Amino acid sequence: MTQSAPAKHGSITKPAESDSSSHADLDLLEALRAGAPEAYEIVVRRHGPRLLIVARRILKCEQDSADAVQDAFISAFQSIHQFGGGSNLCTWLHRIVVNACLMKLRARVRRHVVSMEDLCPRFDETGHQIEPASPWDSQPLSQLIDTETRAFVHASIDQLPDDYRTVLLLRDIEQLDTDETALMLGVSQAVVKTRLHRARQALRTLLAPRFRTT
Repeated sequence: MTQSAPAKHGSITKPAESDSSSHADLDLLEALRAGAPEAYEIVVRRHGPRLLIVARRILKCEQDSADAVQDAFISAFQSIHQFGGGSNLCTWLHRIVVNACLMKLRARVRRHVVSMEDLCPRFDETGHQIEPASPWDSQPLSQLIDTETRAFVHASIDQLPDDYRTVLLLRDIEQLDTDETALMLGVSQAVVKTRLHRARQALRTLLAPRFRTT
């Protein structure tokens, strides 16, 4: 089989849109470091839509989300030579856009959030839970199909403090693993696990009026 000629220094042969293999990312990374203009275009086209979804879930504002993704790409391209390849390119870009989103959150006027202490279970001196959670409807997931219920769930997630909401979004919505989430947020895996556990407990309390049985 005839092999195609290797790409010249400073250029890259555009891969098929569906090619997201690690090998393709390595070629793309090499082209980025070589300063190939078309490589930047490929990165934006390949990863931009997914990064924008992540930003929208965190920021809840279309303009802020677009700005965060743009800032993330600029930051990534400026620091591409510092990327050591310890994680894949997609994970690295996700981490940068999450950080850009967190910076925008910190700059905002504080939104109303609920108290985690009020929502998480409390235990007495014997270790027994005070006010055990009421049982939920046996088919709560089927209710999520309902538009109104989905809106209620999203609104409940939005009430969580940013640190907890972001972990919940990355782990349960984006389906990232604990290690990837820790890398993106710059915290330990133990912190991710603790925040996720408390976020799920708090969210359950907020959702209880909708799903618990009478």
